[in-house]
Amino acid sequence: MDDDLQTTEWLQQLFESRGYEVRTANDARTSELLSELWRPDVVLLDLIMPDVEGVSLLRRLKMHAPSRPVVIVSGEATVPRTVEAFAAGAATLLQKPVTPEHLVQVVEQLTRSSHEEIAASDSPDMEEIGRLQTVSPHMRRLFHTIRKVAPTDVNVLVVGENGTGKELVAAAIHDLSERRSATLVKVNCAAIPADLLESELFGHSRGAFTDAAAERKGLFEMAHRGSIFLDEIAEMPPNLQAKLLRVLQEHEFRPVGSTQNVHTDFRLICATNADPDEAVRHGQLREDLYFRLNTILLAVPPLRERPEDLPLLATQFLRTFASRYGRNVEGIAPSAMRVLEQHDWPGNVRELEHAIERAVILSRDTEIKPADLPAFGRTREIKASGSGIPRGCTLEEVERLAILQTLELTGWNKRATADILGIHRPTLYNKLRKYRLWRTEDRFHRGGGDPIDDSKDGAA
Repeated sequence: MDDDLQTTEWLQQLFESRGYEVRTANDARTSELLSELWRPDVVLLDLIMPDVEGVSLLRRLKMHAPSRPVVIVSGEATVPRTVEAFAAGAATLLQKPVTPEHLVQVVEQLTRSSHEEIAASDSPDMEEIGRLQTVSPHMRRLFHTIRKVAPTDVNVLVVGENGTGKELVAAAIHDLSERRSATLVKVNCAAIPADLLESELFGHSRGAFTDAAAERKGLFEMAHRGSIFLDEIAEMPPNLQAKLLRVLQEHEFRPVGSTQNVHTDFRLICATNADPDEAVRHGQLREDLYFRLNTILLAVPPLRERPEDLPLLATQFLRTFASRYGRNVEGIAPSAMRVLEQHDWPGNVRELEHAIERAVILSRDTEIKPADLPAFGRTREIKASGSGIPRGCTLEEVERLAILQTLELTGWNKRATADILGIHRPTLYNKLRKYRLWRTEDRFHRGGGDPIDDSKDGAA
């Protein structure tokens, strides 16, 4: 952040050549909005800005992000100003001119220290249960309920979108129960044809139907003294739901084609990706069965509602797949992590797992880069920290923030930005000139200094 355009261009080229993702600003208000929106690891700040005194901007930046390191790089660093800058929270102060090697060394050290502090502060807060890990308050509440429910034999209904980890919740309940030494039998009711599901669940006697050449035990019998997990329970045919209700009441059933009842001792855990009340209303789930299953209802939040878990899960998957495929991939670049954070994750944790697996396989470096990730189709709405629009913004500042947010959302693709904002591209370029929002890599016309309207515009 410097008022001199040539200086910011030089800094951007220097750090991008070292693999950093860089944003530049030449005035205080853009600096503040970019800092809130983009959340950089380190800020480089000049003490001389056109619209505000540098130390005043430093205080505002530290107020929004107290732990973010701010490096003062200035040719006007008098003793009183230096003292004031350190009192305001500057990490260090470098006197211009500064050598590129020294500047990069300082930033690398601060970035490394910042990441180590975050990792150290996060690790005690990480909570684990079975194969589930979290730092999210939503998931912590779920973990608390699992620990309370698991030692009992009460029926449990797990509700959540596809890919949220409902099966892992069921496994955690079983592993924390008194039945953990016996089997957890898992059944996906949507994956087995309706005409075969009854025989799978309850077994059959020899000759019960055409292909029944021998007697076969059902999954409920196999779950004796253990637990049975029925995933996608709302996909079970209504006649089987009625039979399941009787099994829950009596803990015995009659295999297909048999005249003998079979008694079994099991703990039932069910799951559905549908809203159970809606499923009852539309006749997908019997109301009496729902009441029987709904002794304890556990709702697993989607990944977009627990964004704190995304870096933790992504790193966990990276280690797993790097080991599995023998790949020397050790981390995720900040630019790639930002891409992950902006995606809406309709497929939840399972989609994240597949994205990281793909990135580990395709990566040509020791860390995952944005190019290694899939071309995501859905992105979350990018918001500035706090309420979305900082207090005290003028109408022009709100417009500038909206343009910045949309540019970040589209990866600085100006064609897509103009489409989202509902304006013509020439209008967008006029506003980019007005707010000085173009980047160093944006090309310029030789004569007028305006950004080129790049029709390809894939990389902005």
